[in-house]
Amino acid sequence: MDNSDLTKQPETKFEKKLVQDAYNVNVAFYVHLKEYNNSVRDELEKRLEEVFFYSRGVEWKFDSFGIEKAGQRSKNIVGFFIFRTANITELKKLFKEYFEDYDNAIKITCSVAEYKKTDETFFELDV
Repeated sequence: MDNSDLTKQPETKFEKKLVQDAYNVNVAFYVHLKEYNNSVRDELEKRLEEVFFYSRGVEWKFDSFGIEKAGQRSKNIVGFFIFRTANITELKKLFKEYFEDYDNAIKITCSVAEYKKTDETFFELDV
């Protein structure tokens, strides 16, 4: 592919659906865990579903969920949840409400990253 295949403006109907927001805010919640066993993933997913179920009125999109075991990037076992939202305050309240009684949690740390689109191009690959 050379640069002549790239376009600055979406041309097809499908490309127009691909246009990304000019601004994007990612909120990551890291649940630091005391231990990891077979039931931890299920418990975290259950609590996550409860946050989703009761989060009506909070504009968000779920991005990802996972568990990092000790030694991957730190000495802690961490369950992480990443959302795209601008309503950080409400999402923070929901997470506190649904995780404050979780005995396996040591603490919850959060990261908020704001991104601004600087460039966007479109292309198509023939397969």
